[in-house]
Amino acid sequence: MLALPALQISPSVVAVTAVLTAAAIWLIVLAVRLAHRPRNSPGVSVDLVDQARELKSHGQIQEAVFLVRGETGMSHRAASRFVNRL
Repeated sequence: MLALPALQISPSVVAVTAVLTAAAIWLIVLAVRLAHRPRNSPGVSVDLVDQARELKSHGQIQEAVFLVRGETGMSHRAASRFVNRL
């Protein structure tokens, strides 16, 4: 049988690996948080309210919800509530 020599890893290599792993995890968490932020400003413009209200009056409630979601970054549930309250 062929015997392999034991690997000896210095503590400094372990420490550097731990720091790099922690930094990579932190960057992934940061990217996920930034991806969930609304694309536009959180405020709802008067024009958006008028457009959504007009779509709702024509019976196009789902289109109004999709419009609000696209412009504000709201979740489907929040946009549905918003449109229903118009």
